[in-house]
Amino acid sequence: MKLILTSEVSGLGAPGDIVEVKGGYGRNFLLPRGYAILWTRGGEKQIASIKKARDAREIRDLGTAQEVAAQLKALRVVLTTKAGESGRLFGSITTADVAAAVKTAGGPQLDRRRIEIAPAIKSLGSHRVTVKLHPEVTAALDVEVVAA
Repeated sequence: MKLILTSEVSGLGAPGDIVEVKGGYGRNFLLPRGYAILWTRGGEKQIASIKKARDAREIRDLGTAQEVAAQLKALRVVLTTKAGESGRLFGSITTADVAAAVKTAGGPQLDRRRIEIAPAIKSLGSHRVTVKLHPEVTAALDVEVVAA
């Protein structure tokens, strides 16, 4: 099955890429969730607009990605949230929360889809978050979660 990706899918590709996948994966996962559209000749026109939007969000070159990684390393990010008596959070910290906290801390604007929170953050304290800035550059970011 030939599809055009509309959002980034880990291990498959980026928005605007044309991919060939098995039928069940495409019909049951990618298409219903809006991660892809069926490939058609008319759909190829949409690829240009998808790639244009992706290029506007993406960090262009390796040097810029390394500069942003250095900024993130020097940044102190503090997230304030509600927590119970034992230090357990009501809910969890999401990638959108981390992206907003980085922006308010004076850091660069990050795409939430590039942020990876390996074990879910559900407790107070210091946690490590990774940010994929470029295919060759991954930055580690320390996030301090405090009670409100």
